[in-house]
Amino acid sequence: MVVMAAAVFLSAALSILLAIGMAVLATAEVDIQRRDADPADGFKRVELTERNFKLQKPYDVPLEKRYSFKNGVHRLWVYDDDKPFKPHSTTLPRTEIRIKGLDYSSGVWQFEGYAFVPKGSHGVTIFQIHGGRTISTLTLQLRVIGNDLWYFWKKPIVPNIVDRWFKLNVIHDIEKGKLSVIVDGDLKIVGKDGGKGACYFKCGVYSCRKKASHYMEARWKNIKIYKK
Repeated sequence: MVVMAAAVFLSAALSILLAIGMAVLATAEVDIQRRDADPADGFKRVELTERNFKLQKPYDVPLEKRYSFKNGVHRLWVYDDDKPFKPHSTTLPRTEIRIKGLDYSSGVWQFEGYAFVPKGSHGVTIFQIHGGRTISTLTLQLRVIGNDLWYFWKKPIVPNIVDRWFKLNVIHDIEKGKLSVIVDGDLKIVGKDGGKGACYFKCGVYSCRKKASHYMEARWKNIKIYKK
């Protein structure tokens, strides 16, 4: 009787362990599928034209001295002692693309693009979402500090981001007040936005007050906007 009871117990334990193992395996497979899934799945692509790309650069310098577009690549650069983008502005030097005509205040919106930051460009913001409670609210900033990609000044989210192309997807759910930052298909951070209000996307180079290099550059290509 004791032997039979032990055998039954052992058989039941093995069945439970097998079931747990299968569940873990299934979860792992789901996670792999999620990482491999296109972040744009379920979204509708928004048509972009040249009119949607508004260039902001130091006001006293010709555009061709801070921006070029060749073979599908936007190259933007700026110096830490450049003027702001308009006279009497107290903002820092920038050369940025401001997505124009697609400001949003509801729904779920997504920015997608491929970026390249040369080594030596640091202390620089390469992507922003402006707007929220006020038009000047900083809903999101992604910065290159040292060789790493940072979420504001708060924390590094991707090490060794420089000198290579990487894919950036940023999803902004206005109703939930949620931001998701995805780099090369991996979700890196989920954060809160700056409150409800009109928002817009920007990419390029915007000097940070701390640790900015004298020369800052970023390249962008395959920029797309989605919504749902």
